[in-house]
Amino acid sequence: MIQYISNSNAKYSHLQGIRLALAGGCRWIQLRMKDCADDEIIPVAKQVKELCREYGAKFVIDDNVEIAKLLDLDGVHLGKNDMPVAEARILLGENKIIGGTANTFEDVERIYRDGADYIGCGPFRFTTTKKRLAPILGLEGYRSITSRMKSAGIDIPMVAIGGIKAGDIKDIMQTGVDGIALSGSVLNAENPVEEMKRIIKICENEKQY
Repeated sequence: MIQYISNSNAKYSHLQGIRLALAGGCRWIQLRMKDCADDEIIPVAKQVKELCREYGAKFVIDDNVEIAKLLDLDGVHLGKNDMPVAEARILLGENKIIGGTANTFEDVERIYRDGADYIGCGPFRFTTTKKRLAPILGLEGYRSITSRMKSAGIDIPMVAIGGIKAGDIKDIMQTGVDGIALSGSVLNAENPVEEMKRIIKICENEKQY
C-alpha cells in the first residue's frame, strides 16, 4: 500500500512527478497543490485523472472536496484543518475514498468514527513539505498508536507519512502500519522511476500490499 503525494521541484512539475511515480509502479496518487487556486488545480487534476485511468491507479486530491466532486475523482484526502470527514462523506457519497490526517490516537478515533476509508498518520520525521508540522511520531509513535487501535478494535488502514525514505520503510512497516506515503524521496531521487520501483519492492518484502 504505497501512496505518492505530488510535489514539484526545480526539475519536475506536479504532473511530471506523478507520471514518473506511475511509471515506477505506484498505483495510488494524491495530488497536493497547496496554495494554488482552483483554476490552476483543475487542469492538472484532469490530466492526472486520465493518467491514473491509463495506469489503473487510484486518484485522490488533497483537501478539495469540491474539485473531487466536480471531476468525479476517486476521492479526497482531508487534513486536520480541512472539511470534516463526515461532511465530505455526505457531499461525495459512500463510494468515494476519503482519507484523513492523524497525529494522535485521538485523531485516529475521530476519523474512524466519522467514516474515513484510511488514515494518513505522521509525520514520521521533519519534512519541508508541511508548513505547520505536527509533533514528530517516529517509530515509537506508530507502535503506540497501532497498539491502541488494536486494543480499541479500530480496524482501518493506516499509512505512515512525513519525510520517509527508502531506508526507513522496513522498520516503519514493522510497527503495524499498513502502508507508506512518499513525496520528496521519490521526486528528488536521481532516477524517480527506479526509486519508486525500489520502494515498492521493499514494501512487498515487508507486507503484501
